[in-house]
Amino acid sequence: MTTIKDRFRGFLPIVVDVETGGFNSSTDALLEIAAVVIQQDDDGVLFFDDVNTAYVEPFEGSNIDPKSLEVTGIDLNHPLRMAMNETAALGKIFTPIRKAIKEAGCNRAILVGHNAHFDLGFVNAAVERTGIKRNPFHPFSCLDTVTLSALAYGQTVLARAIAEAKIEWDNSRAHSAMYDTEKTAELFCKIHNTWLELSTKS
Repeated sequence: MTTIKDRFRGFLPIVVDVETGGFNSSTDALLEIAAVVIQQDDDGVLFFDDVNTAYVEPFEGSNIDPKSLEVTGIDLNHPLRMAMNETAALGKIFTPIRKAIKEAGCNRAILVGHNAHFDLGFVNAAVERTGIKRNPFHPFSCLDTVTLSALAYGQTVLARAIAEAKIEWDNSRAHSAMYDTEKTAELFCKIHNTWLELSTKS
């Protein structure tokens, strides 16, 4: 059976979601980031474990659009938010990713996301601001579940693709980095595993 290293050409898929203060990765704050490592069993089936999440302090001078906070429901002053600066947040997220890359024998991580270039843009901008030297992610390549969902289910909106994939969805929990990462990972694995099953039968 092909290993995950060989299945994705030396890249390890990592599902990521960010919540932000706007749409511009250079000027708008990174507020939450979550990631989960995709794994593969001996039959080639993809799965994942617990999602790793960090709540992030807005970087100095960053923009936060109140409309973005309305969508995400983030309360920056919540006493239990326990946000950390970008350096610490990225360290919390990157450390297990680097370990997983090494264990899988991969060369680098590849970001999986729903509208993945948006998430990758904010990750890369935060890496540049903090001066972190070893970004585990490929700088521009990614795997986008929008494209995969359009092909598999004829849907591009995450909630609608989830529904077509017959995956449980709680709209009240959407737009948190942890929940959206978990559901995007479920969707990615479902599409891959369905294709695997069909290709095995053919």
